[in-house]
Parts: sequence; C-alpha cells; structure tokens
Amino acid sequence: MKTYIHKIYRYLFVSLTVICSSCENILETVPTDRISSEVYWQTEQDAIYAANAIYNYLNGTRIFVFDGMTDILHANVQYSDNASMERGEYDSNMALVQTVWSDSYEGIRAVNYFLENVGRITVEDRQNLDILSAEIRVIRAYLYMQLVMLYGDVPLVERTIDNIQEGKNLKRDATEKVWAFINEELDETASILPETAEQIGKITKGAALALNARAYLYQSKWEEAATRAKAVMDLNRYDLYESYETLFSYAAENNKEVILDKQQIKDIRANNVFTFLAPFSQRKQGPTFVPTKAIFDAYRMTNGKMIHEEGSGFSNETQYENRDPRLHYSIYLPGDILPDGTIYRPEPGSGSQDAVGNTYLATSLGYNVKKYINKEDYEDPSNCGINIILLRYAEVLLTYAEAKIEMNEIDDSVLDAINQIRTRPDVNMPPVTAGLSQQEMRDLIRNERMVELAFEGHRLFDCRRWRIAEEVFPGKVYGLVYKNEQGEWETITIEGFVKVFDPEKHYLWPIPQKEIDLNKNFEQNPNW
Repeated sequence: MKTYIHKIYRYLFVSLTVICSSCENILETVPTDRISSEVYWQTEQDAIYAANAIYNYLNGTRIFVFDGMTDILHANVQYSDNASMERGEYDSNMALVQTVWSDSYEGIRAVNYFLENVGRITVEDRQNLDILSAEIRVIRAYLYMQLVMLYGDVPLVERTIDNIQEGKNLKRDATEKVWAFINEELDETASILPETAEQIGKITKGAALALNARAYLYQSKWEEAATRAKAVMDLNRYDLYESYETLFSYAAENNKEVILDKQQIKDIRANNVFTFLAPFSQRKQGPTFVPTKAIFDAYRMTNGKMIHEEGSGFSNETQYENRDPRLHYSIYLPGDILPDGTIYRPEPGSGSQDAVGNTYLATSLGYNVKKYINKEDYEDPSNCGINIILLRYAEVLLTYAEAKIEMNEIDDSVLDAINQIRTRPDVNMPPVTAGLSQQEMRDLIRNERMVELAFEGHRLFDCRRWRIAEEVFPGKVYGLVYKNEQGEWETITIEGFVKVFDPEKHYLWPIPQKEIDLNKNFEQNPNW
C-alpha cells in the first residue's frame, strides 16, 4: 500500500505533463490544473491510483484531538483552540468544527466521484473494480459515522453536487436515515470484499464487518453489533498481537491484530505524531496533549482491584508498582527511559527539561503519552512513517462483550472475549470469572475499553453514547501525585482551568456557521 502512495503522485505528474503537451487546439484545451476526466478513467490502473488517494481521508493524528476533549487527555497549552474545546468555550466558528465537517464531505465527494466514473473503464472482468469500489464505500461509511456522531443530523449525499445552487438546496437528513445508509453500505461491501487483500493496508471484509459492529454499538443495537463482531471473530483471520508494549511500534506494523489503519511513509505520506505527543525534552517542541490523573487512576492493580478499592494495595509511595502493565506501555511515568536514552523526570523541581513548570511547553500534568512514540522518529519528529491504527481486533472483542452484556447474555463467550485481552502475554491481568451482575460487568467492560483503547480516539464517542460525559468530563484537571520540597504528597492541578460539558448542548457539535450562512435550510443544533 505504501508503495502505491508514492506511485500515484508520480503517475499524476506524468499524466498532467502529457495532457498539457498534447493540446493543439486552444479551444479544446484540457484543464491544466487537474487531470481531466476526459483523459483519465481509461484503465484499471487509473482506478487503483484514484482509490488509493481516497485512503488519505481516513483519520490520522486527529484521533488524539477527539480524546483531548475528554477526561483522559488535556490540551497542554492553555490558550489553544484545543483548550477552549475542553472548557466548552467553542462555537460554530471554531476551526476544528469547520475542518472536520469540510474534510469529511471532501472525502465523501471523492468517493462519489469515483463511483460515478469507474464504470467508464472497459475491462473483461470487473471483479477488481468492484472490490476497489467497495473499499472506498467503506471509507465513505467511516466518514459518515464520524459526522453523525459529532453533528447529529447531516446531509446524506450519495452523488457529486454539480453546482452551487444544488448545494444550497441540501437539507440535513435524520440521524436514523444516515445510520441506515451506513449499515446497508457496510453489510453490502462486506459481501464483496475479500478476506485478505493483495496489498497491505487495503480494506478487507473484516474491516467492513468490524466497522459495522462499531456502528451498531454506537446505535445501541446490541444484537446486530454482537453478530457483526462474532462474524469477524469467526473469520479466524485476526488475533491479538503478543506484545501490547510494542503494538504501536514500527516493528509491529501490519500485525495480525490490525484490521484498519492509516498507512504512512516517511517523506511521502508522513505524520507528525512524535512532535504532537512526545515529551518536551526530546525535541523541545512540547506535546499538544498530555494524559490526566483520571486515566492514570483507571488502570487497575495487578490483583484486579481498582486503586481505591479496599485491599488493592495501592499507595502513593508505590503508585507505579503492581499496576496493569498497560499503564507503563501507554504513559510515560517518572523513571521511564525516553527515546534519546535519558530518564523521564517530570516532577516539579527535578531540574529536568520535562519538569512541570520548567517551560509552558513541558507537560503541565507530569505525564506524557507513550503510544506511537518511537526512537526511530527522534531525529526527524515531524516526518513519522508509523501507521495510525484505526480499528484492531481487541476492539472487536470488546464490542462483542459489551453488546452481549447489554443484552444480559453474559455467558462463557463474553468472559473469553474479555479475558483474551486481559491475559495478553505481556499484560497478564487476572481473568474475569462468572458471577458478576450485569451492572458490574457493564462497569468492567467500560473500564476495559478506557484503558485498552486509551489515546486511540474512542473515549469521546464512548462517553457520548453511554451518556456519561457530563459526569466524567467536567471539573478541575489533575495530574501527577509527587512529594514536594516539604516531603508532603501533592497533586498537580491546573489552576484556574475547569473542563466544561453542558449536557444540553455538548452531546453534539454545532453545525459550522459557514455552512449555515451558505445554506439557509440548515438549522443549528440545540442551544448553540
């Protein structure tokens, strides 16, 4: 897949050169600012290049921005737009609100344009073209899922819009209609796509099924979610990767747990995840988001108890010991080795570049994200080639378990799904046993999603669908617990900063004001 990203740019450049040099009659000149549909869509290879380009509309580092609006991450710079989103001080003119809408519909238009033109290609066997079409229909469903979760009712556009007036006549379609479209698309594409792809990174049957399981989970359609998740499990194509610690490393790319990711390559189609998240000392640029005490506290003790439970054995003196290993694999904690080989020392007064208060760019809470931070990116932190995982097998197992729990069908298959994750070789947490109530199992699976999928873009959507955002998001932001100069335990707090979540408005983003100005049919979401 990565080689195709490079090839498409080379191909488009050559094609454009040929187009421009072959025009003899100026009145019949093919546009020179793009490849004209009159000369494109001739071969199957044209379709391959076009489809590969559409993969770029999948989310990359934006998944961290979504988590940054929740209780598990905090915007490190207090005057940023990200911090304003946390404080609830955003509106329909906020850049992120407009950008996510625009990017999503740009991707949807690209898919629609592909589907309307791919039929012009003449081939003896259309199977490959049908597969390509199915791949990008999955991407369109992915984008619509994002739109409906963020904005609610949105225009369902299944063809390209030819003129401004037609665009102005669009109306917002009901959420139920958009979900029905997503469900139908993912079911149909799953019947077309192969179980394995010829190129690494291409969308397969498993991706369509797994994404549909997520969609049904978001809709609280438990039976359908469990059925789709079980279908993925029954493919026997996926399994948990042996090491959670290295799951987000270059060495583990394209492993058996990955179902859908955004393929990246240095110099060609890179991301800036190292710059985005790494500790300040590594390249002196500072992280955009840092983990909170809320996520630190969510990791259980190795005896299976939450840290505040009686008999957990937790104490401030030994707060990093005997904890769920995923804590150490996901978050930089004091004493950890950094990519440059130095020791992470974020405690105020430690004298380290990463010490809280050393600079406004250093972590404000004493923690830093460890997932996706690889030493291979240290020298060129804005040019990272690490793939961003968007859907992995662990999520499928959690989806299956949650759906069955909500149906109160808590059988051995539910325990097995959860325990596969908890007993990953380098996690090895105590297995869940039978006998818990439905509410106890619900609390357990929600905690398991919180820690297993931390910093992977799920928390915002999970808390929204569980309708608990107003309980867990608002309030002061807390960080590291450390011993101050007086030898007393102190918790880092961001003075004067309070997260806000108003349940009367914040369960949906506002429709971008620009879209309302352009289309009078669009009504704003409630209380915006």
